[in-house]
Amino acid sequence: MKRQPFASILISIVTILPFFPIELRAQEFPPKKTITMVVGFAAGGASDSAARVIAKKLSEDLGQNVIVDNKPGAGGNIAHAYTAIAPGDGSIILLGSIGPLSIAPHLMKLPYDPVKDLAPLTMGMNFPNVLVVTPELGVKTLKEFVALAKKNPGQITFASTGSGSASHLQGELFNSRAEIDVVHVPYKGGSPAMIDLLGGRVSSYYSTISTAEPYIKNGKLIPIATTGAKRSPNLPNVPTIAESGYSGFDATNWYAFVAPGKTPEIILDKWNRALVTALNDKIVNKQLAEHGLSPNPGTREELAKYIASQSETWGKIISDRKISND
Repeated sequence: MKRQPFASILISIVTILPFFPIELRAQEFPPKKTITMVVGFAAGGASDSAARVIAKKLSEDLGQNVIVDNKPGAGGNIAHAYTAIAPGDGSIILLGSIGPLSIAPHLMKLPYDPVKDLAPLTMGMNFPNVLVVTPELGVKTLKEFVALAKKNPGQITFASTGSGSASHLQGELFNSRAEIDVVHVPYKGGSPAMIDLLGGRVSSYYSTISTAEPYIKNGKLIPIATTGAKRSPNLPNVPTIAESGYSGFDATNWYAFVAPGKTPEIILDKWNRALVTALNDKIVNKQLAEHGLSPNPGTREELAKYIASQSETWGKIISDRKISND
């Protein structure tokens, strides 16, 4: 076989060399610039609290500053749309949520495709919500809440973190199961929803436990029931909706990490390893538990399957119950 002259080889290398830095930079991890963790809800809520705990650990592990950027609105869809078109260089990740990833596509036309435009990294946390009311509403149990709602159809309201969010669908699902007409009022996150509940501008709220717990402890809120299959360790004395007369009711909330869909596979894999390591950290677990959150990290493939499964489940409920985004 005739060997290629060394000079010819050198010319070939020089010719393609300019393309290498771009490719290498695209696969560089961590990127040599500030990393942004986008959150779809306002500061002060469960997702924001979780993001700040995890971002701090990532900063330590990666030796690179990781900041939290809150982009509230539209039940988290604004943050997801932003991330979908963000640079795929590994500098931007999103603490995504059940609403935009598995519910909203069945309720509205989105400016992005959750499957094509966002790449799964790892599941973050699974957790139930808690239905809370103020003492002024005059109810202490789910039975009393339902009785009041039936007596005053269309007069009782429930807050959520936005149209298409988990708290929205949980409320709509319970409306259907209990055959009541409690009106949905969407907010841009847990903090503003809680402010209006405490101020008496809404009657109830399917809140994350971390947001509601301080007010439950000081008596400003009454926990009626939790939405998961099992009681929450943070609220062991609060019954589930299922054990309060609505067997089989199980509607949990979850947060998962995703990246722009254009991000190279090698960067996605490295982000998965970094996030799984952070989520398995004992201190991080303890801090998240204080907010009622249970880390559940896994593979990218597992998250993709879970998002698809949740989309199918909630899509069927939305269709069967004729739930709209009005």
